[in-house]
Amino acid sequence: MSKEHRVLTGITTTGVPHLGNLVGAVLPAIKASEQKNNKSFLFLADYHSLIKNSDSELRHQSSFEIAACWLACGLDPKKVIFYRQSDIPHIFELAWVLSCLASKGLLNRAHAYKSATSDNESKKSQDIDKGISMGLFNYPILMASDILMFKADSVPVGQDQKQHIEMTRDIALKFNHHYGNILTPPEAIIDKDTGVLPGIDGKKMSKSYNNTIPVFSSEEALKKVI
Repeated sequence: MSKEHRVLTGITTTGVPHLGNLVGAVLPAIKASEQKNNKSFLFLADYHSLIKNSDSELRHQSSFEIAACWLACGLDPKKVIFYRQSDIPHIFELAWVLSCLASKGLLNRAHAYKSATSDNESKKSQDIDKGISMGLFNYPILMASDILMFKADSVPVGQDQKQHIEMTRDIALKFNHHYGNILTPPEAIIDKDTGVLPGIDGKKMSKSYNNTIPVFSSEEALKKVI
């Protein structure tokens, strides 16, 4: 009997699901869940969304829309573990434990944090950390907790998320060094045939850039924006 292989993917609930989510997460996750030896963990990352979104109603509505998108594309809830991040308090308990092991130097190298400090430097701000929340700084810790909580063997991600998986591996190995072989260091699964899907302004399609093509738009609206 082949060993069970665990695959984990999440989508942040910061707005309406878009074509980038569809290509980068939804369809690959469904495809992976249909493979015989895979056990899939798919989740709505509503706590991650707090970093960029303070609108609780938008976050609540986004959770339903992203869940609907996954289900409409063929996800079978009987074959996967399908959940909302905030419903699993153990994730946040583990995040605290991991934060006590992860070095600040490791988090200083995270792309999102470096980009934010670089912006402040370019604006000649006296405070290099101006406007940067601890949520953004600790983002890799919560992501590591999401992955390590369920002993995921692999995590399908875009090239821009590869660093977070590498950081998760570093944290897991450090934890295991202290406490024994408990956590599973994951592998990043990156589809080499899939490039970065551009948004309507040519940048990577992202709700952060407000350049997305929403999945649930009307036919007329979709034609216009495309």
